[in-house]
Amino acid sequence: MHSRYNGYSFPLRDTVTREKVHFHNRYGIALCGDLYLPKGAAGKLCAVAVSGPFGAVKEQCSGLYAEELASRGFAALAFDPSFIGESGGEVRNVASPDINTEDFSAAVDFLTTREFVDPEKVGILGICGFGGMALNAAAIDTRIKVTAAMTMYDMTRVTANGYFDAEDSEQARFEKKKAMNAQRTVDYKNGAYALAGGVVDPLPEDAPQFVKDYYAYYKTPRGYHPRSLNSNGGWNATSSLSFLNMPILQYSSEIHSAVLLVHGEKAHSRYFSETAYSKLTGDNKELLIIPGANHTDLYDQMDIIPLEKLNAFFTEYLR
Repeated sequence: MHSRYNGYSFPLRDTVTREKVHFHNRYGIALCGDLYLPKGAAGKLCAVAVSGPFGAVKEQCSGLYAEELASRGFAALAFDPSFIGESGGEVRNVASPDINTEDFSAAVDFLTTREFVDPEKVGILGICGFGGMALNAAAIDTRIKVTAAMTMYDMTRVTANGYFDAEDSEQARFEKKKAMNAQRTVDYKNGAYALAGGVVDPLPEDAPQFVKDYYAYYKTPRGYHPRSLNSNGGWNATSSLSFLNMPILQYSSEIHSAVLLVHGEKAHSRYFSETAYSKLTGDNKELLIIPGANHTDLYDQMDIIPLEKLNAFFTEYLR
């Protein structure tokens, strides 16, 4: 299977340019992104850095969002986080609540130092698990003037507590720690990291609806990409260890800048945005629930993604 549009899951508009760029984070990890610019733009632009979903690559829906923002006059950078896609990191297919939050700030470093960007007008947008990372970045990086989190997951919460907090107990977490630490020993002996597997394939008939929705995106020509973890072998089996005891939204109530949370009414993950919103403070925070939408509808369904609301929100707080 191949990506539909020359390595991307979406076609490139003729009003937008795309350029591959490289930058680095505070830990020295080289990051790779696609920079989308409106053709013929002049003067200093407002800019937005985009990443996610968790286990996806920039050629999938983060690139789609960046292209849409560029078509509306923004400089938009879709990037692969550390350890996946075309970004660096010696170990592959691993995530970190600290480093992946830092990746957003590294993207802000890059954008604020471009001559065509107004450094005082930079925002970020995170999708799925990188929605939570984006909120965490907004809590630490005062250069970020506006944040949008689309169909967000709090990856630390779901790792520690399970879906719908059904495994929120010391014993359940202990069993997870035991299993992953035993796998560490096996991996070290083998000199290689076992993979946990991407989206289940073949799809069981009794799979939950949200798993079927993931399959419909990652495992079909709609969203498949050969570098996407979710489309292929998934994360390392021990990747979730650091998410068990490092909750990323501890200080979200201290975010001064504007935040927009967008979620589908029928998304299994809706409770992540609702909880996150309940902790935000200030009159520049919004929660938008899209009627009838599921989790993955906000990945790429152009008739469902509230693009004009995103444009208006970023415009209000960046311009």
